[in-house]
Amino acid sequence: MRQPVQVLIYPVGCTGDDWKYLLLRRVAGRGGFWQGITGGVREGEDITAAARRELPEETGFTPLELQKIDYSYSFPVEDKWRHIYQYALDVREIVEYVFVAYVDVQEPIIDHNEHDQWKWCSFNEALELLTWSENIEALKRCRDAVRAHG
Repeated sequence: MRQPVQVLIYPVGCTGDDWKYLLLRRVAGRGGFWQGITGGVREGEDITAAARRELPEETGFTPLELQKIDYSYSFPVEDKWRHIYQYALDVREIVEYVFVAYVDVQEPIIDHNEHDQWKWCSFNEALELLTWSENIEALKRCRDAVRAHG
C-alpha cells in the first residue's frame, strides 16, 4: 500500500533575468490538470530522499540544488483515485511537503502514461495554469524562496 505522504517539487531554472517554472499536465484519466512534480514517499524513505528520487523519475532532471520549503498541507483522498494510487481503505488524507529544485532549463523526459504535456512558465503563467489552492500557495512560497536565493 502507498503511504499517505507525498512531495510536490517545482523545478525552476533561470533564462536570462527570468525564472521559469516547469509544470506537467496529468493525462485525462488522472485528472487532466497542471501541477508540479508529485510523488509518494516510500516506506522507510524520508521526504528529501523522495523528492530527490521523484524529480529524475518524472523529468529526467538532476537538481543543481534542492530546497525544502517551509510549507506543507493535507488534502482528502477521493475514492475515485484510491484504486489508481493504491491507498489503504483507512487512509482519509494525504500530507504533501513542498520543495523547489533548481535545474537547467531543458526539455524534460516525461512518462506519457502519467503526463501528456509540459511547459516552462513564468510565475504568472504557472499561477494561471494551476487548479488547486494549495498548489498555488506552494508556488508562491517557492517563488519567495527563489527570490531570497538570488
